[in-house]
Amino acid sequence: MKTSIEGRRALITGAGSGIGRAVAQRLSELGCDVVLVGRTGATLNETATLCPGATKTVTCDLADESSILALVGYIRATGGLDILVNNAGIVQSGPLEGISTEEFDAVMATNVRAPFILMRETLPLLKASPSPEIINVCSVVAHEGYPNQSAYVASKHALCGLSKSFANEVFDDGVRVHLISPGGVLTDMVAKVRPEIVGTPMILPEDVADAAEYLLTHRSDAVCDEIRLHRVTKAPF
Repeated sequence: MKTSIEGRRALITGAGSGIGRAVAQRLSELGCDVVLVGRTGATLNETATLCPGATKTVTCDLADESSILALVGYIRATGGLDILVNNAGIVQSGPLEGISTEEFDAVMATNVRAPFILMRETLPLLKASPSPEIINVCSVVAHEGYPNQSAYVASKHALCGLSKSFANEVFDDGVRVHLISPGGVLTDMVAKVRPEIVGTPMILPEDVADAAEYLLTHRSDAVCDEIRLHRVTKAPF
């Protein structure tokens, strides 16, 4: 049975474009107050214009812990939190032998460490919510190994494991942790990494927003831990 999430407060990272923008717009349409988080104020403002409800924009460097802590401080001071969507991610492509340690660390910082810090720091706020939810946007690569994406694949495997472990830790507190693992989504990031699949059937950011809507509006005794979205094609990813 579908339930309302009107009046809930949601924080979405990577909200300036792609999946994050689509999820933010959808949650706003469903009546949530949304906090849009990203690196660039201009793109966050563009997302805000698409959201019919109350919005706040916060620029944040998710690779920097002090910036994340400042973000959580703002959330704490301005109304608490019901929904956390860890969506922001970066990719580093190429053979493993050509990826520097600094490049690998940058991918892990944004894709794994930032969700870890955000979940840890927002947990007291989420526990105070009547229906706390976390959605971590992962990837089908979390369940496979893809050549020339070793850093990105490693980060998504790590995020998947982190999410599963944390879900068990907070289960008795009523905090639900979900994974959405899409394949190739029609975003600028995927277009840069996999230009050969542009023009073929692809997942839309709105499809991921559909999945997020389902997870957040169907809180019952039946729990959906993970939704995987695949392109309508036989090609991997």
